Amino acid sequence: MKPIEKDELYQHFSEFLKNKGIEMKDGNYTHVVQKGCSIMADAVNLTQQGMERAKTEIDKRLDQIRQVIHQKTAPKTTRSAAATNVPPVIPKSKVRNPNPKRTPKSAKTPKRGSKSSRGRTSRSK
Repeated sequence: MKPIEKDELYQHFSEFLKNKGIEMKDGNYTHVVQKGCSIMADAVNLTQQGMERAKTEIDKRLDQIRQVIHQKTAPKTTRSAAATNVPPVIPKSKVRNPNPKRTPKSAKTPKRGSKSSRGRTSRSK
């Protein structure tokens, strides 16, 4: 965005009032209005410069964050796998089952065919 010239706002404001039927003549109030328009133009220009600096800084920080995320989440590859574009093979000993179904020893049910599950009943003589 282009910076606003100091008299630009005052000129547009006076033209707006002229179109509405109000003509501003030289006097004390016109100098006050002109000074107010000049201050407003300075404020808008400084705000625009600050926003551009902030945008540049935010973009720089976002790039840093993206780089860190990429470094932390990128798959680890060895030189040979990276050279041949083949994904690395994970040994089965290192593969973990995400939901192991382990039961405590006390809660285990006897296996079929074992002595305790053959259905022996006590004989009465």
